[in-house]
Amino acid sequence: MHDQELAALFPFLTSLALGLLIGLERERSPSSKAGLRTFSLVALAGTLGALLSEKTGAPWMLGAGLLIMGGMMVASYFKDDDHSDPGTTTIAAVVVCYALGALVWFGQEQLAVTLAILTTALLYFKPELRGVSRSLTRLDLVSILQFAVLSFVILPILPDKDYGPFSALNPYQIWWMVVLISGLSLAGYAALRIAGERHGTLLTGLFGGIASSTATTLAFSRHSRDSAHMTGTAALIILLANWVVLIRLSILVAVLQPALLRPMLTLLGGGALAGLVMLYLYWRKLAEKPATPTLEMKNPTELRAAIGFGMLYAAVLFAAAWLSDLVGSQGVYAVALVSGLTDVDAITLSSLRFFGMGNLQGGQVVTAILLALLANILFKTGLAAGIGGSALARQILPGMASVAAGLVAGWWLAV
Repeated sequence: MHDQELAALFPFLTSLALGLLIGLERERSPSSKAGLRTFSLVALAGTLGALLSEKTGAPWMLGAGLLIMGGMMVASYFKDDDHSDPGTTTIAAVVVCYALGALVWFGQEQLAVTLAILTTALLYFKPELRGVSRSLTRLDLVSILQFAVLSFVILPILPDKDYGPFSALNPYQIWWMVVLISGLSLAGYAALRIAGERHGTLLTGLFGGIASSTATTLAFSRHSRDSAHMTGTAALIILLANWVVLIRLSILVAVLQPALLRPMLTLLGGGALAGLVMLYLYWRKLAEKPATPTLEMKNPTELRAAIGFGMLYAAVLFAAAWLSDLVGSQGVYAVALVSGLTDVDAITLSSLRFFGMGNLQGGQVVTAILLALLANILFKTGLAAGIGGSALARQILPGMASVAAGLVAGWWLAV
């Protein structure tokens, strides 16, 4: 009996800890009418309400407790003459705290703890969240809404079946790749908007590469052409943006085909290591770092761009399947060389899909991605040289060549 009583006490102790966590943050807020003691008692009340509802078979008791707690908090704010702060955040936190206490009794301790930490973080980072929301432009909001449409409206209604010749086209799988790439691009775009321009060269190159390495290369090639003193900074940003491509691909492999992570990390790690050494040397060499110009980015989740990538991915899938059936793995290599000139994501995703279907071996996937990366490096170098001129070409050529050499060395070790 003693052990049973102790076991019944553990949920209340967990609820008490969660209430103290949330209450500790609210205690710091001068306008809050609830602090450590109130939130601790509310969490205990949630657990007690869940216990009584379960033991008596009366679920309404749990709901009644929630209404009482919420009503008491609302009444306390209405009673105060100072109406400068209606206290809606604290009232909402009380409701959440009560529900977390109930979750603990129903055996969802891990979920309750996670939600309590997230709730505390939301309450604590109010100034930062307000600053982010005020800095959002109309384009930013449109980007977020369009990503929501891509992910939660279009994706669920697409059929998860293989169609077309060689059963190469799966609408759901193709659009899932669109969502994945759009999500990575949106993350880079958001980071660039929030922090990149404020913190200068390195973060502009890093987040610009996550959003779009091609757009970053194009933009800073133009900056170098228009302002000769910007050539060194432009070269560093271009090299960093294209170095980030290797990190992007590593993430894709880890998410989609973890079984290939080891050989792919050997390939990509060789290029990344060589590129990192060159980036460090360029950074040290750039003694005088001029102000970084603003990197203007288009909406990374625009429906037209998403559909365009989806069509490109589908075309690469079909071409790779057709040529692979016609001439074997050499067909995939040919597609990798051609498609890699402008986009390495499509051939990477296609190769990973064929590996999952058993149509390509691991070594063939690594080789295809190597060829796509080499073609992409050649294209980006030519793009920068053609727009930025010979001065920029001389700056970026050693860095691009070192990454290419590192990739080849990594490929040799991987296969």
